[in-house]
Amino acid sequence: MDLRRLLVGLTVAVLFQLGFVFLASGNVVFKVQNKFAGKERSLSALKAHDARRHRRILSAVDPFSLYFAKIGLGNPPKDYFVQVDTGSDILWVNCANCDRCPTKSDLGVKLTLYDPTTSASATKIYCDDEFCAATYNGVLQGCTKDIPCQYNVVYGDGSSTAGFFVRDNLQFERVTGNLQTASANGSVIFGCGAKQSGELGTSSEALDGILGFGQANSSMISQLAAAGKVKKMFAHCLDNANGGGIFAIGEVVSPKANTTPMVANQPHYNVVMKEIEVGNNVLELPTDTFDSGDRKGTIIDSGTTLAYLPETVYDSMMTKIVAQQPGLKLHTVEEQFLCFQYSGNVDDGFPVVKFHFEDSLTLSVYPHDYLFQIRDDVWCFGWQNSGVQSKDGRDMTLLGDLVLSNKLVLYDIENQAIGWTEYNCSSSIKVRDESSGSVYSVGPHNVSAASHLISGRIITFLLLAFAVFHRFS
Repeated sequence: MDLRRLLVGLTVAVLFQLGFVFLASGNVVFKVQNKFAGKERSLSALKAHDARRHRRILSAVDPFSLYFAKIGLGNPPKDYFVQVDTGSDILWVNCANCDRCPTKSDLGVKLTLYDPTTSASATKIYCDDEFCAATYNGVLQGCTKDIPCQYNVVYGDGSSTAGFFVRDNLQFERVTGNLQTASANGSVIFGCGAKQSGELGTSSEALDGILGFGQANSSMISQLAAAGKVKKMFAHCLDNANGGGIFAIGEVVSPKANTTPMVANQPHYNVVMKEIEVGNNVLELPTDTFDSGDRKGTIIDSGTTLAYLPETVYDSMMTKIVAQQPGLKLHTVEEQFLCFQYSGNVDDGFPVVKFHFEDSLTLSVYPHDYLFQIRDDVWCFGWQNSGVQSKDGRDMTLLGDLVLSNKLVLYDIENQAIGWTEYNCSSSIKVRDESSGSVYSVGPHNVSAASHLISGRIITFLLLAFAVFHRFS
């Protein structure tokens, strides 16, 4: 892996910029972009993003993802740019007359305030509505039929959003055939943000809102699934070698993937790791190594660039890996990345790391996955010691894009399972249409005719990326 891979691979979701990333639901489709697209990035940028996301994951709710999407809301529909986040549930956008809502962003997008009075299909949700009662586990005290159903979310860094729920049309592209789409919409309930605080109102990376991909019934995917429009499952396939990728809502028919159970009642997507194997040698670790108190299990999070391991695991793993190269001279870059000089083929010189999970599911990570090249013959490890990041996170095991790339990863919320299989993410996958039962191919680039319109931006991004590579080389 060279420095191109550092930028295209480790910063997660560059593929969301280079190829389309698709929500297929069968068959919902929208484009997702990397927040850092076209910006200069370095090892320090990777470190800063992961450190911030790491802190917020420890606080159970994490609003700051690496990538965002454009969605359509209302009738007539208007475009809104929202962060895509698996660590929270509801969809919300900033609304007209909002207090401390951002008015500009450094991400190169135009921010828009949602105004329910200008949409012919918008209706307010009141506190006696079934959705509101389900969200708050019963009708709120003092509720009358003319009191709006309110929401209030406080994030780990102290940022918060508050407002009221509305129902309106969500516009998306639906897969209608092999590599073909058509415009469609569905009615969803989402938050109309009336007041923001903290970084949600002042961040240079501000967007119009957040699209939660969590498991609660209030999430967009749960609502669309309840309406029979999609299966309550999604998948992504991130190709950090060729820049392709797919993000799909619905049932993936091919390729097939084995699964492992999710840990119940967790705010993130957690699974149970059993052991780690380095070059055919199983690490000798305490039996409770992967049990981290209330936050049990291993977090699967494509919004984080690297992979974070408890200190005991990290030390044991690195000892085994480096033992195969006894003459290796290690040095630290950016106070976090362990780097070294090496001129050979890393796949020949370093061992494969295998993570073994419940129900015999294995995740193999090759040297070209966990090592990245920052300049000629200089390589760095993507493994990180989670104990160094914060005292609260010293027992946390989190696997980010470093180990998820070049694999189709399935999140089966209906059956509470996560799975993966190694796959060429520049090729197509097959999804089943929920309404007709038909099976269609969804590819990383040519799903929609609209992809031709974006080709110029893809080329521009590539040129910008190569300029960044040369600057840091």
